[in-house]
Amino acid sequence: MSHNTFGHLFRVTTFGESHGLAIGCVVDGCPPGIPLEAADVQIYLDKRKPGQSRFTTQRREADEVRILSGVFADDNTRRQVTTGTPIALLIENTDQKSKDYSHIRDKYRPGHADFTYDVKYGLRDYRGGGRASARETACRVAAGAIARKVLPDVTIRAALVQIGPHKIERERWDWEEVNRNPFFCPDPGKVAFFEDYLDGIRKAGSSVGAVVEVVAEGVPAGLGAPVYGKLDAELTGALMSVNAVKGVEIGDGFATAELTGEVNADEIRLGNDGKPLFLSNHAGGTLGGISTGQPIVARFAVKPTSSILTPRLTVDRYGRETDIVTKGRHDPCVGIRAVPVAEAVVACVLADHFLRHRGQVGKSADWPFVDPQYYRDRDG
Repeated sequence: MSHNTFGHLFRVTTFGESHGLAIGCVVDGCPPGIPLEAADVQIYLDKRKPGQSRFTTQRREADEVRILSGVFADDNTRRQVTTGTPIALLIENTDQKSKDYSHIRDKYRPGHADFTYDVKYGLRDYRGGGRASARETACRVAAGAIARKVLPDVTIRAALVQIGPHKIERERWDWEEVNRNPFFCPDPGKVAFFEDYLDGIRKAGSSVGAVVEVVAEGVPAGLGAPVYGKLDAELTGALMSVNAVKGVEIGDGFATAELTGEVNADEIRLGNDGKPLFLSNHAGGTLGGISTGQPIVARFAVKPTSSILTPRLTVDRYGRETDIVTKGRHDPCVGIRAVPVAEAVVACVLADHFLRHRGQVGKSADWPFVDPQYYRDRDG
């Protein structure tokens, strides 16, 4: 199985299965001299780890990360720093219950990748989905913690903005609220409703989808490249690769189909600092696949968890019709734990583009440019 690596200069390779001994990643291309301790990674893994509320899977994983390589004690600062060599991170699996899946080992779960893995490779790890499990996203969160350290003065935050058909009230958006509730919801007025709503979904043995929004602020203008290295294209591709994601949009996304040209195009004036000041951000921070300096805004839809207690029609790997009930421990709304994953994935893509831009261009051009008339007047 190939295609377990993404990125060009900042490259992330993940490995491991849901019920294997461990999962982990190798981050290649991180510049040397960046302070890095396991605690720097752990704080983000703790946001994603399961079992923190009744609204997520009750699988209890500590998700304690170990740094196996790529760091060394700096004699000058006496701090552990990156060496520029591959950084290997390991997270042991400690609470897998494979017996929960023994009764469905030959059956294909509707909505899961069971059939497609089997028909492609001729075998599959039926224990919790194996490589197709969202357990793999812990590796991306670990890599994203390193990516954030590569990015100077960039803030990446995500929030849950919709569960099922129920959306937040955007005028009540409060970033401080995101880490105060189990949904990563920025609307304090919606939290109690989400609690009651998901309790009903959970007790019914069902599941529901969600929408997550991620915003990256402080991204410098100039990241990305036409035509096949567009920043927004690589962001959407990376987000689309996250388990259960079924749609991604940048800025106003599909809503732009309803706009006129006068509304959609973000007008520009000069700010007090002499730099371009965009009067809106329908584009979501990119134009022509290159960052504008505005916040990067992406949004994605997460489908309902496919493992539910409701009996479903299916077939087995031997071509027999049957039905299936998926027991075990599952998220009633997997979109909740996709929030820290979204931040990490965006961080990895931005770090990669930051290094690519620095390698090709170095320092960006000074703006505004000097008017040629200045030289004509100066030289007579």
